[in-house]
Amino acid sequence: MPRPSALSITARVLLVPYIVGLALIVWLPASAASRVTGLAFRAARVFAEYTGISLSTSYTLFEFLANIALFVPFGILLTAGWPRTNTWWIILLGFSASAAIELVQTMLPSRYPTLSDVIANALGTIIGCLVVRLFLPTRVARSQPVRAQA
Repeated sequence: MPRPSALSITARVLLVPYIVGLALIVWLPASAASRVTGLAFRAARVFAEYTGISLSTSYTLFEFLANIALFVPFGILLTAGWPRTNTWWIILLGFSASAAIELVQTMLPSRYPTLSDVIANALGTIIGCLVVRLFLPTRVARSQPVRAQA
């Protein structure tokens, strides 16, 4: 079994603080998490003022985009950390992690779990995975010894 590359090791190490930060964002009470989620609201308010779209519509859009952005690093770090893992497993892991987050949020009185969050988070995982697969191709072929053909 080949040794993991420096990129894989770095991605695996960075996954730990990312998961801790993600847990804080999604499971802290809404009043504490609003420091982060308030950015989406402010951006939505500015967008609504300049486009004439209602604030509730623009906030829904920005919250959805923020949830996508929240899980892009998840897809990047998993794919870079374990480059030989099947893409579908990484996507399934992102979807499962998101569903677990929303399930736990059903037990928190100040949080509101939604199916759209699961969809957005899964999309973020897919985008992160695609970024790595498209721009950082794995070295599977190079890491295996070349055999002479007879």
